[in-house]
Amino acid sequence: SQIHLMNIKSLIASQKVRHFLMKSCFWLPDNLMLSIQYYLISHRWPNLKSPTRFTEKIQYYKMYYRNPVMLQCVDKFAVRRYVEEKMGNNGILNKLYQVCNSANEIEFSVLPNQFVVKTTDGGNGDNVLIVKDKKNLDIPRAIRLINSWRNKKFYVVSREWAYKGASKSQIIVEKFLEDETVADNTLIDYKFYCFSGEPYVCQIISDRFSNEHIDFYDMDWNRLHGVVGLNAKATNSPIEFQKPKNFERMIDVAKSLSTDFPFVRVDLYNINGAIYFGELTFYPASGYGSFKPDSFDFELGKLFDLAKIQNL
Repeated sequence: SQIHLMNIKSLIASQKVRHFLMKSCFWLPDNLMLSIQYYLISHRWPNLKSPTRFTEKIQYYKMYYRNPVMLQCVDKFAVRRYVEEKMGNNGILNKLYQVCNSANEIEFSVLPNQFVVKTTDGGNGDNVLIVKDKKNLDIPRAIRLINSWRNKKFYVVSREWAYKGASKSQIIVEKFLEDETVADNTLIDYKFYCFSGEPYVCQIISDRFSNEHIDFYDMDWNRLHGVVGLNAKATNSPIEFQKPKNFERMIDVAKSLSTDFPFVRVDLYNINGAIYFGELTFYPASGYGSFKPDSFDFELGKLFDLAKIQNL
């Protein structure tokens, strides 16, 4: 009988061990390393010569697209300048309190009671410390934790070229954002999948810290019923989301920030009508996420024009 490789997370429980083992394979060429990882997670081999799936084309994107602007855009501090160049000073950037080279430099005494700490080269929602009550913060422990996040060089494992160019890992401290109109005050993520400057769908993530729901809406705010993506455990929300009153403005922001790239996901927040920039993501789930139905992987793949990669 045919033997199937297990999901590497099931095979090796420790994230540190998994990361060490994958880093030890640094000598493998990109196409082989990415094919192995893709198979371990999705249980199928990718077609990297003539990719048709969106997830396959993300692997192709990693291997061949070398736009130096990406290096700026994946840095959570440097991307602020990119957003200002594209959008002007129009208030979509979250308030920045401090930028440091080490967590030891954070001036906790002058920070408000609530704030968020991030490393500039973190990804996938990791390396983020949310402080909701500074009085209860163990500052020495927080400093050790934040410093442990720096310079992880995850690109060695993921082969996400854009992160390879990070010159240094810095720390930023930003305003803590919350939405009082949502039951638990958590933010709703609006993630626009943009192809050559045109948003195609908006992925909405809700209830992130309880029972995560993922939904997709098109640009006319039609819900794509049954479509879930990039998190196998997530389900559609039981509620229909109301179209934001300034949704057209959000589309305009997504268009402006995506024009330079064959694909980028533009992440935004919308709090009481105020639009905030989240981040630019070139490799959602590193191209290893699954879509339900599976056909949606191909549908997004049709929009991803590889000719724009080859002709750079």
